[in-house]
Amino acid sequence: MREKTVRGSVEPAELTTISAGLLKIFGLGTIILGDSGIGKSESALELISRGHRFVADDVVQIRKTPDGDLVGTAPALSRNFMEIRGLGIINIRAIFGPRAIARESKVDLVIKLKKWQRGFEADRLGLKSGDDMTILGRKIPQLAIPVAPGRNIATLIEVACKVHLLRKKGYSAPDEIIRRLDRVLT
Repeated sequence: MREKTVRGSVEPAELTTISAGLLKIFGLGTIILGDSGIGKSESALELISRGHRFVADDVVQIRKTPDGDLVGTAPALSRNFMEIRGLGIINIRAIFGPRAIARESKVDLVIKLKKWQRGFEADRLGLKSGDDMTILGRKIPQLAIPVAPGRNIATLIEVACKVHLLRKKGYSAPDEIIRRLDRVLT
């Protein structure tokens, strides 16, 4: 752990490393995590091809800024690189160009990819907010996306980011449909 000097004293910097990917999607720093082989990197690759920005694959270093924000980056050794099963290690900057890369990003949202299993009950209406993920003492909104054959995970991640942005602005589609139902029933 690095140390930082603050007004003559030395205190440990707040740093952590997690096993995940990090992209900037619609300006949101989005951590994508899940079990090995679930499709995190493949989904990230599709998102990059759609114009979103790549920060890190497999390993994200996160630091807490003095104002309490969390900022993620790739370790220097793996910066710009991604591992894709069947293709091996690829260089995102060399393939997509420098505009596809963000050196770092604030962490705004966590997307957890979960293998869909029979009997698994996902929130189908969006009435419950997901369980937040705590990183360096800070709660980050987390959404779980069930992964199953035929589901376009990259599109679902994009929509999850848009839903998060709308919620930050105060809009909730489930609340709107409930209001509409109340009007019809009364």
